[in-house]
Amino acid sequence: MSPAEPGPLREEAASGLGYRLLEPQPAVPRALIVLLHGVGGHEQDLAALGATLGSEVLVACARGPLLLGPGRFGWFPVRFTPQGPSIDAAIAEHSRVQLLRFIATLQAQYGVAAARTLVAGFSQGGILSASVALTAPDLVAGFAVLSGRILPQIEPRLAGRSHLAQLAALIVHGRDDLTLPLAWAERADAWLTALGVSHETRIYPAAHELTAAMAADFRDWVAAWLATR
Repeated sequence: MSPAEPGPLREEAASGLGYRLLEPQPAVPRALIVLLHGVGGHEQDLAALGATLGSEVLVACARGPLLLGPGRFGWFPVRFTPQGPSIDAAIAEHSRVQLLRFIATLQAQYGVAAARTLVAGFSQGGILSASVALTAPDLVAGFAVLSGRILPQIEPRLAGRSHLAQLAALIVHGRDDLTLPLAWAERADAWLTALGVSHETRIYPAAHELTAAMAADFRDWVAAWLATR
């Protein structure tokens, strides 16, 4: 099976989340990278991106727990209003907790330490990636928000500065994003700076999408991170 192909759909019992691992799996994973799709997508959306991250990396593509339609899933309900996105914060929190359990189980099952674990996602998947990392930095070493944002609702659950200082983060965003305007990336950048989180923010001539340039920069960022492990 090609490395670009996700394996069979599995269910992780502790979290209840469905997921696929990219195959062939490394015999001894050097790192674990969990990829999260956007609202209305599915767990195979980022498989091609995961396949660029190296044969030593165990890549898990998780499926959002909300069924939105045939082959369409999400992490929490959202409505786009003139005042900005309006979310169901309780369901977003439930998905965050599910992901904490999911990641911890995979780490234990495959023998991968938190210091060698990343979580990343597109749009709503990027939102959840930030929620996981900023509230549980002892579980993951870094995160990437690909055309997403950081939920203000997680502020009461943020970890302490000394723990957040251990994280590495990447924000990529399209300048012409009309779904989540560029201001969200600017807010995320400012917030991470204030929290003392080491991060890079990169802006592209793009809409609400994951372009080839974004994907290449994410791949290179992961490679640079791996070189420090």
